Amino acid sequence: MRVGVLTGGGDCPGLNAVIRAVVRKGEMHHRYELVGFADGWRGVIEGRTIPLDVERCRGILPRGGTILGTSRTNPYKVDGGVSACHDSLARHGVDALVAIGGEDTLGVAHKLFSEGVQVVGVPKTIDNDLSATEVTFGFHTAVQIATDAIDRLHTTAESHDRVIVCEVMGRHAGWIAAYAGIAGGAAEILVPEEPFDIEVVCQKLIQRHSKGRFASIVVVAEGARPREGSMVLSSGEVDQFGHERLGGIANVLAEEIERRTGFESRVTILGHVQRGGTPTAFDRVLATRFGVAAIDAVADGAFGQMVALKAGEIVRVPLGEAVTELKTLEPSLFHDVAAIFFG
Repeated sequence: MRVGVLTGGGDCPGLNAVIRAVVRKGEMHHRYELVGFADGWRGVIEGRTIPLDVERCRGILPRGGTILGTSRTNPYKVDGGVSACHDSLARHGVDALVAIGGEDTLGVAHKLFSEGVQVVGVPKTIDNDLSATEVTFGFHTAVQIATDAIDRLHTTAESHDRVIVCEVMGRHAGWIAAYAGIAGGAAEILVPEEPFDIEVVCQKLIQRHSKGRFASIVVVAEGARPREGSMVLSSGEVDQFGHERLGGIANVLAEEIERRTGFESRVTILGHVQRGGTPTAFDRVLATRFGVAAIDAVADGAFGQMVALKAGEIVRVPLGEAVTELKTLEPSLFHDVAAIFFG
């Protein structure tokens, strides 16, 4: 059997660990031939492949990014894209496909499965917002990077009596903001799940500083929105999956805080730093387990399925279930845990 592998959407630490596991188990145990498609679904459309074998995958376990490249290309938004995918898979003799990605990449995989493509999905989203799995690889690494940054920001904020607004990733879900904010001792955590009142935020900061605390870290997810709906900066551009390109909420937030409180405020936008670099040990292990489980699913003919983590075990769930609903932040974590430490 010849098995194709692709990585789609945003990159995140752990992708190479998945590729390595798929290739090692596929080649050495199942005796499959493996081939990678370059740059996600774009590579499938264009028929661009990369040879994959055990030798090619040596040394990639600790590497961030993806050796296959990635893109946010949606075949269903490209003229002739879907038929080109089918033709490409047939031309390259690909009997089955392992698609590694988030809701968009796996959404395409689900549609192609309904059209006869034998595909298995692996969940990948740095935001940790896929509902069918308890956690996704890359999230743990992003939280650690953000926490390290917040730890460093505390010292400079205290030295200059400043408020520092730290923007982290999280379009629809505030998992990174909540975890890093709690771990880093943030004064305020703003997430997409709960629109914030800028006046309330400022009053809490004023109250905090009146007690003799002259430094505050405000952690904000990139998708957080104020109740009045007037503070999010956006280019207005969207990608092929219809997602608005976000970024810049921290700049407006810091300006508002300084104007309303008089406290000198600064901004740190972590951005793609959260996606880069070596994955944590947890993410390497989880990604490896996902990769092994994915190629085993191919061997079992369990197509149209995605591997997932449930109660510590790797299980299979239907692709349709995996992409129908986003997993947002648990209210108990945000209100019962994080809120205790605000102010």
